[in-house]
Amino acid sequence: MICIFILWNNVSNLQTRPAAGIPSHWVVDGIHMGHAVSRFNELTSFTAKGTNTDVIRLHIGLRGNYSFHYRQLNTDFHLIGGHHNIMYSPEFDMTVENRTLELETFGIQFPRETFLKFTQNASDLLKRFGDQVAAGRSVLLSDQWGAVDPQIQQVVHQIINNHYSGDLQQLFLLSKSIEMLVLCAESCSLAMNKRQEFVRTPGDKEKIIAVRDLINDRLSEPPSLSQIARTVGINEYKLKRGFKEVFNTTVFGYLTEQRLLLAYQYLMDTRKTAAEISFELGYSTPQHFNNVFKKRFGLTPDSIRKNP
Repeated sequence: MICIFILWNNVSNLQTRPAAGIPSHWVVDGIHMGHAVSRFNELTSFTAKGTNTDVIRLHIGLRGNYSFHYRQLNTDFHLIGGHHNIMYSPEFDMTVENRTLELETFGIQFPRETFLKFTQNASDLLKRFGDQVAAGRSVLLSDQWGAVDPQIQQVVHQIINNHYSGDLQQLFLLSKSIEMLVLCAESCSLAMNKRQEFVRTPGDKEKIIAVRDLINDRLSEPPSLSQIARTVGINEYKLKRGFKEVFNTTVFGYLTEQRLLLAYQYLMDTRKTAAEISFELGYSTPQHFNNVFKKRFGLTPDSIRKNP
């Protein structure tokens, strides 16, 4: 099992598992992708080392908080669920402190030459990063970690839940690995140029992450903005502005996207009708669901149903 970027080796109080029934590791053309939910018995610190050093690591923290000291960069980071970055070092080891008892991570490891090939005509940020990689220097794409916005979350979701096999799966995974690279670079570039006006402290970030988690837990019966604000202890103005600042979308936009992604998965994995799904996810009518779904995916719900 592979948990990209932070490889939890020799940690006695840890259980790492994929989500039930879902593969946790995929390989295409030497590119490794991994997804894991790591559960600890206690808050602790430990050393994590990379077993394959000549790779570029794209790391996405989906849930949970932790800190780490990256020895090759001589840098400390304190990360709160919903972040990503890209890094390279000829050697790789760090000291990690988990701040929550459960962490969910996703990542991609690109072979060095493959990454350089992908990025030779990429954005300026990726090309500068690639120049450092080619020179064998330890480097982080951005000092400002990017946010896991709905686009990145969607690609993670698509990879984890893909139903393809054989050559078709290989093509799908290759395309998604490149898409993820582009999205993460764009997001980090945006973070570098964005002034934090509403989310200035780790406490602020934790509250905004709590808003996201609350929405995810109640997609079919979402709470109102005032209810969310009371639950997480933040005023509505800062809630709306802070959420947009972190996730590059509004609270309503995020809710709509997550509902539609869940509906898509229901259509792929269950025999529920479109009408049943629309009712379960809180849409006013099946026709409203059908219209919103078609606008988002370009197809009606029934047309993407898997063949029996």
